[in-house]
Amino acid sequence: MKGVVISVFVVLAMVHFMVNPGRAAVSCDQVNECLASCIPYLTSGIGNPTAQCCGGVGRLQKIAQTTEDKQAACNCVKQAAARIPTIKEDAASFLPVKCNVQINYPISKNTNCQE
Repeated sequence: MKGVVISVFVVLAMVHFMVNPGRAAVSCDQVNECLASCIPYLTSGIGNPTAQCCGGVGRLQKIAQTTEDKQAACNCVKQAAARIPTIKEDAASFLPVKCNVQINYPISKNTNCQE
C-alpha cells in the first residue's frame, strides 16, 4: 500500500510539472523565425506586411499561450528589435493590428515585458 501511495504522488508531481513547468517553452529562435519575414516591412514602414509576415505573427500568438511564454516572447521581440536600429516604431507597434492578430504585448524596443 505504501508503494502505491508513493507512486500516486510521483505521478501527480509529474503531471503538475508537465502542465505547469514554471518556465517558458518559447525560445528566441522560435520568435525570430516567426518574425524574420517581417523585417523588410518593419524597417521600411511602407505599405502592408506580407502574408508570410502575418502568418509568422499568427504563429507567434499561438506558441505564446501562458504568461511565462508571453513574457519570454516579449523579451525576445524586444531583444530582436534592439538589434535592428532601423526598425520603425510605428510599423512595429501596428504590426499585430495590420495582421489582424491579437498579441498581448507590443512589438517595441521599449516594452516592459513584466506588465
